[in-house]
Amino acid sequence: MNCHPAFTLQRSEPIESLGIEMQEYVHSKTGALHYHIAAENQENVFLVAFRTVPEDNCGVAHILEHTALCGSEKYPVRDPFFMMTRRSLNTFMNAFTSSDWTAYPFASQNRKDYFNLLDVYLDAVFFSRLDPLDFAQEGHRVEFAEPADAETPLVYKGVVFNEMKGAMSSPVSTLWQTLTRYLFPSTTYHYNSGGDPEAIPDLSYEQLIEFYKSHYHPSNAVIMTFGDIPVAELQQRFEDQALTRFEKLEDEIRVEDEKRYFSPLRIEEAYDLEQEDCSAKTHHVMGWLLGASIDLEQQLRAHLLSRVLLDNSSSPLRYALETTELGLSPSPLCGLEDSNREMGFMCGIEGSEPENAAEFEQLVMDTLQQVAETGVPQEQIEAALHQLELSQREISGDGYPYGMNLILSSLSSAIHRGDPIALLNLDPVLEQLRDAIKDRDFIPDLVRELLLDNAHRVRLTLRPDADLAKRRDAAETAALDKIKAGLTEKQRQAIIDQAAALEERQHQIDDESVLPKVTIADVPNEMRIPLGDGLKESDFSYDFYAQGTNGLVYQQIIMDLPELSEAELALIPLYSSCITELGCNELNYQDTQAWQSQVCGGIHAYSSVRGAIDDEQQTSGYMTLSGKALLSKQADLTELMFKTLTSVKFDELSRIRELVAQQRTRKEQSITGQGHSLAISAAVSQFAPAAALAHKLRGLESIRAVKELDDSLNDASVLQQLADKLAAIHQKLLAAPRRFLLVAEPEHQQELAATMAGQWQKQTVIEGFTGLNLAQTRSPVKQAWTTSTQVNFCAKAYPTVPVEHPDSAALTVLGDFLRNGYLHRAIREQGGAYGSGAGQDSADAVFRFFSYRDPRLTETLSDFDASLSWLRETEHEPQKLEEAILGIVSSIDKPGSPAGEAKQAYHSELFGRTADQRKRFRQRILQVSLDDLLRVAEQYLNNDNASVAVVTNPQAAAELDQQFDIIAI
Repeated sequence: MNCHPAFTLQRSEPIESLGIEMQEYVHSKTGALHYHIAAENQENVFLVAFRTVPEDNCGVAHILEHTALCGSEKYPVRDPFFMMTRRSLNTFMNAFTSSDWTAYPFASQNRKDYFNLLDVYLDAVFFSRLDPLDFAQEGHRVEFAEPADAETPLVYKGVVFNEMKGAMSSPVSTLWQTLTRYLFPSTTYHYNSGGDPEAIPDLSYEQLIEFYKSHYHPSNAVIMTFGDIPVAELQQRFEDQALTRFEKLEDEIRVEDEKRYFSPLRIEEAYDLEQEDCSAKTHHVMGWLLGASIDLEQQLRAHLLSRVLLDNSSSPLRYALETTELGLSPSPLCGLEDSNREMGFMCGIEGSEPENAAEFEQLVMDTLQQVAETGVPQEQIEAALHQLELSQREISGDGYPYGMNLILSSLSSAIHRGDPIALLNLDPVLEQLRDAIKDRDFIPDLVRELLLDNAHRVRLTLRPDADLAKRRDAAETAALDKIKAGLTEKQRQAIIDQAAALEERQHQIDDESVLPKVTIADVPNEMRIPLGDGLKESDFSYDFYAQGTNGLVYQQIIMDLPELSEAELALIPLYSSCITELGCNELNYQDTQAWQSQVCGGIHAYSSVRGAIDDEQQTSGYMTLSGKALLSKQADLTELMFKTLTSVKFDELSRIRELVAQQRTRKEQSITGQGHSLAISAAVSQFAPAAALAHKLRGLESIRAVKELDDSLNDASVLQQLADKLAAIHQKLLAAPRRFLLVAEPEHQQELAATMAGQWQKQTVIEGFTGLNLAQTRSPVKQAWTTSTQVNFCAKAYPTVPVEHPDSAALTVLGDFLRNGYLHRAIREQGGAYGSGAGQDSADAVFRFFSYRDPRLTETLSDFDASLSWLRETEHEPQKLEEAILGIVSSIDKPGSPAGEAKQAYHSELFGRTADQRKRFRQRILQVSLDDLLRVAEQYLNNDNASVAVVTNPQAAAELDQQFDIIAI
């Protein structure tokens, strides 16, 4: 392994369980660290991270992350980051601000593209221009409500300002930020690294520049790479493009040890909830500060303890939190947080009342004391260790690229000057833990050491306040009025001039030729789609996909969805949860959860319904039971899945009641994070049968429905009726035709198939099955859904065509074309929304626009229409079409995990999306012309047929025109 002369190899270590070799290098001149993960994988990953330690709530690290990507020395264009997203075949591009680091990662399967992106990223972070107007756009600024009229009120604007208003509209985000403020009284974690909207306007441009100079330097950098590109070739680029121009900094940025409490702290604060009835909306959380996260042995001991206490319903602390009448369900803040320099352990409940705080704390402490005195069953400890091993072995990559997952999981250790190599090579420490847990006092001693005897403990009560938003808005208005009253004529004109200069900058046409690019000629001819085999073992038929799964086996049982009533269909999400969350065979739900933990890395059920490839009105649907396990546990997994499906019990009424409450809280919390998806779902809800069902099962309508259901279950007879309905659905599914899917390494096929055949071939399916039949629908809606939010989510949709129609490819490209050419500038840069876009959904035969965390409503809806006028009236360059096509092809070709790709291929086939069909569609994408875009826009995007849906607050909804149906969530 030859490295570049500017670097010194510190060490190298193979990690056999992951099939990688991890190498540590240091840049001799600056001290920059480089960790390279060598792997036989053509999806190469790059990340550069800086230790960033804010000392206030102004969001300097977050605003700098945004502003650094707005032009650099070598690439002096206004928006190189977003320009490169459309001049690239990347499989991942982003930037992150964490609590104590800021990272700039990307991934690509194309070497030319990888080095293009590398050059842009290195220049962006080490030689950023940081234009004051970019700071005003991305961070914050004041403008007059009418930018050229100094008589109108002042308002705050800025992308990060609005992003954080949206983020802090989430009670869970507020809960986390409040807890860490008290858990970390003196270090950087005390502050909101993303920025508190009340403090963001205090940040000056000069402070931003100073922070950049002190933090964005190679001496404070960690570079991490993954893939099959030789390390010397990578380091040559690092040296030539950036590092050679720097000298070593003497000052070292680090997070110091936190000051410790000598007695527990008990706090009560409020969060904004704009609704009349705020009962059962209080959160109670307890948090402990533990030891250093870079101590791998300490970290794994804490992880093991967290799993033993909280992993599932058989875990003592989770069981106590699930079954207590003090709240509705466990808090999302349950578990170990190990990304900070010192770890934190948290547990809590939501759906409570403020006066329950002391009882909640007593419940937690009593439960921990019980564990300390009596311990837990040995099989639970072994199951928790088994889960750690399984998570270590699984090759992920369906969310982030696999190499990115490895890098992000080890980044925190590198940032805190720990040992990221040891963090990835868990096997030696897992072996130590296997020996340690033989001591029956191991877990009781850990509970005492880390929790019971640990005085650095915070109990936080976060209660709702229906008037908080009004007071906050009034304070913001008063602050702006005070600023306006104190303005000189010169300062008023400066605000007007800045707004005009920013608008001019946003409309300027940059010379994009300075940026590197790939072209359609660089697109691979073929897309890789795993192919499975339909096989038979005795009388047992199944599909097998041979994939490199690193010793794991994946099993699925797929059943046709039966004909169900409207009421039964509405219960499908709850039914899907119940299958794996209730008891089965002779076991209650706690014992079943413990069995699952001992056997597998997760078992879950889900439904999927889609329109046909040539007619969105004709649908098909399936219920899938899915599980994964180590190969050594494959027979146990088969038995578990068989028993789960064939003998699940619907007589555990209190457990069903808990599951409904948990589903309610999860859905209510999803609004501010997934508001754009929910708005889109509402807008398309009457355009296709599958879309109508999705809106009822996963959309805004499902939130209303689960709230009504939850409220009704205080009546025991209603709860019994619900259980009977779930059991009836289950009987219909047991009579449905079944399919079986296996994904594993090829040498294990016969063994796995024989095991499954032995379990399943005796099962017979009842004759006379009738499949799902959904009512046809094709009509628009105009809806405003109201909730407690400081920002808006907008969507507009048009009926178009399904995927097999010749125009579906052009409509798909049109979405990226409109986003790249118009929507990004108008809605994000000028409007201040965190995000926006457009795209074709061929499954439901619709084209939809959306915005995300948006300060505007009607103006954004007007911008959706204006983008179509721009399309018709502008002379477009062929290069812009190519960029849109590249973006679509990049998303089509994006790889997943080996198992994930196999499962996607199989389920696509079920819905008619065969490998040949998917390849044909990709080829049609490559042939789309500008004339095609103009034609399909004119033909399909007609306002007479359009649907509109927004998620907003009641005050904003009241100002919409009377054609909107206003619906409270």
